[in-house]
Amino acid sequence: MRKGLGAIIGVLVILALVLVPLLGSYNGFVNAEEEVEQKYSQIENQLQRRADLIPNLVNTVKGYAKHEDKVLGDIADARSRLIGANTVQEQADADASLSNALSRLLVISENYPELKADKQFTQLMDELAGTENRIAVARKDYNDQVTIYNKKVRQFPGRIVASVFDFEKKEYFKAAAGAEEAPDVDFEGNGE
Repeated sequence: MRKGLGAIIGVLVILALVLVPLLGSYNGFVNAEEEVEQKYSQIENQLQRRADLIPNLVNTVKGYAKHEDKVLGDIADARSRLIGANTVQEQADADASLSNALSRLLVISENYPELKADKQFTQLMDELAGTENRIAVARKDYNDQVTIYNKKVRQFPGRIVASVFDFEKKEYFKAAAGAEEAPDVDFEGNGE
């Protein structure tokens, strides 16, 4: 009877030695995944803030630059794509398009001194600049957290836990192809 009890205790000790680290590793993955999701939601919050600012900015510019319909249309289109994006990459691509269109708008605003002097325009541009900075910080924080998480998924022994419990690598928030290039601004048709 004592041998049987000793064997049972031995098996329980071995199971505990295996299960306790496994549970700790699983909980570490859950925490890391939640951190990634939280960081991603900060990107979404800031992208939404920017999307909410844009209609006011566009309406302010429309009053001064009536013949800049192409740029204003590009902004509206990129904003719609951003709001409708379903994946990290779709958001990154739409974000790059929107940033490109906003850059062209800023260059065009240089042609309208009265627009640059408009209090609402300058306030909106200040808010937009602050939002752009927050987006950049949120992207960096997200990508940093994805790096931590992805290392856990790929390194041993986490790789085993990740495969057993379907923890998969997360996608980085990457700039769209061509985002490193300055936007083209066409002043033809502006009387220049």
